[in-house]
Amino acid sequence: MKLIRICTTFLFLLLLGTVPAFAQTGSAEELTRLLKQADTLTARFSQLSLDGTGTQLQETSGDIALKRPGQFRWHTDQPMEQLLVSDGQKVWLYDPDLQQVTIQTLDQRLTHTPALLLSGDVSQISENFEISHKRSGDVIDFVLQPKGGDSLFDSLRLSFRSGVINDMQLIDSVGQRTNILFSNVEMNQPLEAGLFTFEVPEGVDVISE
Repeated sequence: MKLIRICTTFLFLLLLGTVPAFAQTGSAEELTRLLKQADTLTARFSQLSLDGTGTQLQETSGDIALKRPGQFRWHTDQPMEQLLVSDGQKVWLYDPDLQQVTIQTLDQRLTHTPALLLSGDVSQISENFEISHKRSGDVIDFVLQPKGGDSLFDSLRLSFRSGVINDMQLIDSVGQRTNILFSNVEMNQPLEAGLFTFEVPEGVDVISE
């Protein structure tokens, strides 16, 4: 679906010998614990997409706001401005350049978008992913591999520094990589409900899926 494809665009090796092998034991529990720390989250993000050869495809930046369960706002800056908003029931994808908004029911399957992984029901994580992790100092990396065949990515790495989300990397079936770095992360601050709703501007084309 169009929304799923676009989510991937909204959307490292440490020193050899210093990092233990990825461990399965307790990975899901540790990731759940870290994600549950944030009932709300706001941050800046920068996103870089590379093809299978390492050639840069696209670079964007923007703002993200999340609130559990299932509410998120992902705003990409100009010149490639897009706005992705969910109130936990519906998802709006607004493209100002095209003067078009796509509306669909939120798919709660966490395999479909990283935004849902960060804002959704963390109890579903182990049901949808094989999870492993490794530590190096105050950094912990998790690698998630979808159990189902309908995911938009083959592998997702989430990295936390001192217990706070730092970056994520998605790799799809053709080797394309999407790297997302978070900055100015704030957790558990009050967020206005209006952040997670969208009023369709006058004159904008509406597509319902």
